[in-house]
Amino acid sequence: MRIISGKYKGKRLFPPKNFPSRPTTDMAKEGLFNILENKLNWEEIKCLDLFAGTGNISMELLSRGCFSVLSVDNHPLTFKHLTKMKSELEDNKWSIQRKDAYKFIAEYSLKFDLIFADPPYGLKGVEEIPDRIFGKPSIEEDGILIIEHGKEISFKDHPRFNDERNYGGVCFSFFS
Repeated sequence: MRIISGKYKGKRLFPPKNFPSRPTTDMAKEGLFNILENKLNWEEIKCLDLFAGTGNISMELLSRGCFSVLSVDNHPLTFKHLTKMKSELEDNKWSIQRKDAYKFIAEYSLKFDLIFADPPYGLKGVEEIPDRIFGKPSIEEDGILIIEHGKEISFKDHPRFNDERNYGGVCFSFFS
């Protein structure tokens, strides 16, 4: 895993052995960020990375100059890894919270311009994430929600669904 663009370009991420997360592949991440590059002014957006895992997406967002990034993950090993990465970067635009993502969505009151959710494959309730996000004032009016998921899940019937992109076995569904 590596950061593909921006001020941290080329930085490699080395999660510990037995890491409980499936990182977004470089190919899929590059495709995703090529799409976002044409839609966003990085310096102005506040981002939420739910189920942050390795911090791969959070660090890519920071590298591109996002105004702020908040990473949320509940697993102790994941939280420890994210905290270590944050201390190495010394980037004051990055905040990390150890919390269950569903509880976080229900309780948090700030609004984000971009919410990226990469729940573990097989997690119950994944299909409910768009309703949980849009059911609260957690996303700006012109904000974007992106959910990374496997091919067995489809969001195409959701009223806020806009697009889906596939990169191998990785799917990104876009909502607004």
